[in-house]
Amino acid sequence: MSVAQQRAPSREDFAALLEESFGQSEVAEGAVVKGTVVAIEKDVAVIDIGAKTEGRVALKEFTGPGRDQTLSVGDEVEVYVERIENALGEAVISRDKARREESWVKLEKAFENNERVNGVIFNQVKGGYTVDLDGAVAFLPRSQVDIRPVRDVTPLMGMPQPFQILKMDRRRGNIVVSRRTVLEESRAEQRSELVANLEEGQVIDGVVKNITEYGAFVDLGGIDGLLHVTDMAWRRVNHPSEVVTIGQTVKVKIIKINHETHRISLGIKQLLADPWEGIAARYPVNARLKGRVTNITDYGAFVELEPGIEGLIHVSEMSWTKKNVHPGKIVSTSQEVEVVILEVDPVKRRISLGLKQALQNPWEGFAEKHPVGSVVEGEVKNKTEFGLFIGLEGDVDGMVHLSDLDWNRPGEQVIDEFKKGDVVRAQVLDVDVEKERISLGIKQLAGDPFADAGEIRKGQVVTCEVLEVKDSGLEVKIVDTDLSTFIRRAELARDRADQRPERFAAGEKVDARVVQFDRKARRVQLSIKALEMAEEKEAIATYGSTDSGASLGEILGAALNKARTTDKK
Repeated sequence: MSVAQQRAPSREDFAALLEESFGQSEVAEGAVVKGTVVAIEKDVAVIDIGAKTEGRVALKEFTGPGRDQTLSVGDEVEVYVERIENALGEAVISRDKARREESWVKLEKAFENNERVNGVIFNQVKGGYTVDLDGAVAFLPRSQVDIRPVRDVTPLMGMPQPFQILKMDRRRGNIVVSRRTVLEESRAEQRSELVANLEEGQVIDGVVKNITEYGAFVDLGGIDGLLHVTDMAWRRVNHPSEVVTIGQTVKVKIIKINHETHRISLGIKQLLADPWEGIAARYPVNARLKGRVTNITDYGAFVELEPGIEGLIHVSEMSWTKKNVHPGKIVSTSQEVEVVILEVDPVKRRISLGLKQALQNPWEGFAEKHPVGSVVEGEVKNKTEFGLFIGLEGDVDGMVHLSDLDWNRPGEQVIDEFKKGDVVRAQVLDVDVEKERISLGIKQLAGDPFADAGEIRKGQVVTCEVLEVKDSGLEVKIVDTDLSTFIRRAELARDRADQRPERFAAGEKVDARVVQFDRKARRVQLSIKALEMAEEKEAIATYGSTDSGASLGEILGAALNKARTTDKK
């Protein structure tokens, strides 16, 4: 065909070509455009995007976690235009980048509206996992995978599921998501629905899910309730494992429901008869019975009288004699003891018990066995400023007051003669059971010298034996008695010159006049001076006076001679 024969393009053809040229120019780099699959060659798809040339996209970009797209010639797809034409004259396009751009737009909108998004966990990285959000890759922290720590995430990999976007930054390309938040919201919705169908007082079956020190969590069919250890049984439960085991099906009663926090309190003992009903009739005051020690504290010991009924033995009611001793040194856990009911309070659910009341009061026993006036023997346990404490039979102590140590010497002086560990004998003076006191006396064993002094009276002349000579006078003892007293220096003679104690010697016997004798006050006072003056007065009265011309010496000599003559007769 000649050139002349070729038909020149018409005006319509030119317009079409111009429009096509403008249409091609609308494809811009960095944009997401629609294209048509025109061919599939091995592992790539040839896509016409309306540019001068087609572009090629690897088939693997159409597949991935949670998606498996099968392409056919003629399918329309969206791709991202990186370059209109490369060195080979082909358009450089990408399906992944198109999906990513499209996904970011959707994700930003969902983030603003606080909506959930779907994604697939496809890889594990440091600190967590990566999630494909339909082209955009997000980070899932390990702590946000589940409500409880998950050891193995393998079952969750590759499975489409909802996530909540916590944070996203398009400029940096960062997205952080959470699966835990979605689960918590779903769980909260489920709990609200389940709680709405439950009522306080309702009896329901549940499965023990977990056991702690303070109780057990029971699954009520999608929601957990707490079975506290104190609501497991009326008796004391030391650990929940004594009553329930994990996986066990139990019948429980709903005690309380908190609709705000969705917390449910459960009880088992509430399904059983309350052992405290009619408690006062079953355990009258002063009743004596046996029980088992279940718990020991600093202030006492708890004793189980029957399942669900415990009483407290206060430390003050544990022993008659052991004071300020820890209860653990008197009783032991699981020990069977005999106790006495002291008080029952059904309202406060308290029973006061006495351990010592089940035993004889040792002071009563001592008083029965050792009446006042009897003699006992014991070891000196302690010395105080007011006397001695003596250990006695029955693990009780008696006290010897300072005033009951010796008849004649002060107790402060005598107490130094005793030491701890000495075994002494004493007389029982008094037993006060109520005040738990025993009064003893040591001096009473020697007898009361005043009681044995006979008919000593004021004005009587007595013979004394000098026990000790002191600068201030003489310590003497009245012969034939146990009475001792002290003659002051001024009472040793009528004449001042003869009032010298050194005139006398220990063991020497002298006469003296009784100037005071008071059995009640236990006082006796002697005077040699008073005797001399009395004798002088008597002699003058009998043999004359100084007015007759006789001297006092002559009068006393005459009286002495008469006395000698009378003795010879």
